[in-house]
Amino acid sequence: MSTNPERIYTAGLVVIGDEILSGRTHDKNIAQVASWLQVQGIRLAEVRVVPDVMEKIVAAVNALRAENDYLFTTGGIGPTHDDITVDAVAEALGLGVEVHPDARAILERYYTSRGLELTEARLRMARAPAGAELIPNRMSGAPGIRIGNIFLMAGVPHITAGMLDALTGTLEGGMPLKSETIGCWTAESEVADILRKAEQDHEGCQIGSYPFFREGKVGANFVIRSTDAEALADCARDLTRALEDRGNPCIAGGI
Repeated sequence: MSTNPERIYTAGLVVIGDEILSGRTHDKNIAQVASWLQVQGIRLAEVRVVPDVMEKIVAAVNALRAENDYLFTTGGIGPTHDDITVDAVAEALGLGVEVHPDARAILERYYTSRGLELTEARLRMARAPAGAELIPNRMSGAPGIRIGNIFLMAGVPHITAGMLDALTGTLEGGMPLKSETIGCWTAESEVADILRKAEQDHEGCQIGSYPFFREGKVGANFVIRSTDAEALADCARDLTRALEDRGNPCIAGGI
């Protein structure tokens, strides 16, 4: 992986599946993809959740790939009729779909070693847009797919995690985004001016406010993010001082 500290790299994520939209399945991939991207020096800029509908997937893929350095998809690369992500991405790119020879070989070894047949349904998992590369999958055999700056991954979170691990260090990114959290028993509306001034005074730092209600009291965690460790530390110090000067004791690391 190479880094360019002056540039901010971004990625879009398309989460695909009727089961996500219906609530039958709770998505866990957004958080793990976002966390992984941050370590690679890439920021997750936008997420779209779309159904298993060709036109919807194509539209989301085209929109997000045009706006970001990278595009990731999760879901829809399995063996059933409604797994249409490969077809949709190929259509978005104006490419044909083919059975990838290496993917076929991987699946043949995987199923033969278990005394199972490589059926037509299972062979669907070897289909890829023409010219694609494979993303290794040590968990269940069926590989992910890489075509240019687009990455098609499984919807099952632990398989997605393995695919991300296989991609670690292979993407160009900027400096990793670091963060510090300050917890405070105060309503965020009472310290909004302090947060705004701290962000204005520290270039390259962003402050997110996350309120909560616990033990019958209102509080908030303030998360400071920056690619510059020194700027981050300075901002955290000044924000803590300003909050405490207002009579709001702070807890480093959050509440």
